[in-house]
Amino acid sequence: MSKGFLLVLSGPSGSGKGTVSEALMAKNEEVKFSTSVTTRKPRVMEVDGENYFFKTEEEFKEMVKNDELLEYAHVHTNYYGTPKEFVFNEIEKGEIVLLEIDVQGALQIKEKYKEAVFIFLLPPTMEELKQRIVNRGTESEKDIETRFTNAFKELDFVGEYDYFVVNDKVEQAVEDIENIIAAEKLRVKRYNDIKKDIVERRSIR
Repeated sequence: MSKGFLLVLSGPSGSGKGTVSEALMAKNEEVKFSTSVTTRKPRVMEVDGENYFFKTEEEFKEMVKNDELLEYAHVHTNYYGTPKEFVFNEIEKGEIVLLEIDVQGALQIKEKYKEAVFIFLLPPTMEELKQRIVNRGTESEKDIETRFTNAFKELDFVGEYDYFVVNDKVEQAVEDIENIIAAEKLRVKRYNDIKKDIVERRSIR
């Protein structure tokens, strides 16, 4: 049986990571969203183990101490992180685990887990990226400029990734990622024993 893998999708604010992730999972049942750990309180209708793994700050820090996280960050007043156990268990089942994360988090993961597949999502132009941020209508002019400035800085790290995908049209971006997934599935290292599978006439797909 083939192993799954961790698919890390990141890119600057406004590149459309969330939209592309949702569209990708809607079309591909085998792609599972990585459930993060957080110290924030659950919101109404959120379920522990589905939306997040909710932990106390003490429990979270214990996970950090025991090296149980692929990456973590302190955002505003809470901690967020990616649990190794969940990710690796899903990979062993043959699942593709999708992690939508910022560039800094992706680089943390690359240091600890080089077997992940890293995709950098790009806007078609920087002008389009800025317009997308403006169209959200959720940021002040100062915040927009900050995000735009940070986007230029994050582009410097595209060389750290395995692939890039341009998100001009969501459907095409999803198709490009599906092609990457198809290619990665055929890597020899994804299989425990290809020869045994073929000799025993099992399907290796």
